[in-house]
Formats: sequence, structure tokens, C-alpha cells
Amino acid sequence: MSFEIPEPFVWDETFKVFYDNLDEQHRTLFRSIFDMCNDTKDKMRLDCMISVMVAHFLTEEIMMKRANYPDYTTHKAMHDEFVMKLKGLHCPITNNDLHYCKDWLVNHIKGTDHKYKNKLMTYGH
Repeated sequence: MSFEIPEPFVWDETFKVFYDNLDEQHRTLFRSIFDMCNDTKDKMRLDCMISVMVAHFLTEEIMMKRANYPDYTTHKAMHDEFVMKLKGLHCPITNNDLHYCKDWLVNHIKGTDHKYKNKLMTYGH
């Protein structure tokens, strides 16, 4: 199943995972891609986008490990693959690469992250 990419590319309540820290980080991920779309030649924006993704994935993975989340390994592999793709990008970022980033994030949150709703905080945090 593929989810529709919102335009403008901003986080909305349909992306909510109900963990305040992760929802706020997801907003930041959306903002970093949105900012990259506004200046595809800015390497600092690209570096920022990569760094906020890496930081968010680390937070999410720590929460999953603490909860003994059963899909941790698969979920982490998705993160790792996406980060490798991001690290291979160069400015100016192409429209195809921006679409890939948007599509990946939308489908990852709605198709993968939503599966951990109510499964992370209950295991001691």
C-alpha cells in the first residue's frame, strides 16, 4: 500500500504515532525535506536533513530496543538503507531524489511506524 504525499510537504495529525518526542521529531523530518525542496543547491540543508534523520532513527531504535520491539531488526534495516541513500545524494538534489525522500518518509511513518503505536512506552522508559 502506498500513501499519498501531502503537498505542501508538512506533517499533519494523520502521521501521529502518539509518542510526543517521536511526533515532534517527525515534524522536524518533514521540515528538513521541505527546506531541501526550497533550496536544492544548499549542502548545509542536505547535511541537516541527514543529521536529523540519523538522530531521529537513533531515538526510535533506542525506544524499540528498550521495549523489546519484535520488528526492531527489520525496522532498523529500513533506517540504515534510507540513510545510505541519503548519504549518496549530492547537491543540487534532483526532483526524483526529493520525491523519493518524501515518499519514503510518508510510507515509512504510515506503513511501518504506525505498527509500534502503544508498544514502546509501556516497557519501562
